[in-house]
Amino acid sequence: MPFWKRSKPADEAPVDPDARSPQLGIRYKDLALLGAMMQQGADLTKPRHALYFLYFGDRAMADVGAAEASGAGYACEVREPLPESSGQWSLVCERHDVILDPPSVIAADDLFQGIADRLAGDFDGWEAAARP
Repeated sequence: MPFWKRSKPADEAPVDPDARSPQLGIRYKDLALLGAMMQQGADLTKPRHALYFLYFGDRAMADVGAAEASGAGYACEVREPLPESSGQWSLVCERHDVILDPPSVIAADDLFQGIADRLAGDFDGWEAAARP
């Protein structure tokens, strides 16, 4: 019996997690996180605590990023580099009133990705409480 590799249809092709859904405009990795939260019983229409993580090569850029995010209503903390990540300053921003609807997720993603892009940093994503 011969073996052959069947090619995948276009709808089974790998998806870039950083690409945006054409229907909602949300990154696929964010859709996956929202889906996981919903499977745990989260009501995404309720406000909840959310954290956003960024990394910068120096303290000055992390401080500028914190000032920008603070101006948008986030509480921010610049953290010293960890021993295994010397020279990488982390910026953790949070809010306790986040609604995880598509416009809010897109706005936060655009804000933090924009800060990271302008300041030569890295936006590493977010997490949120499953329950408010």
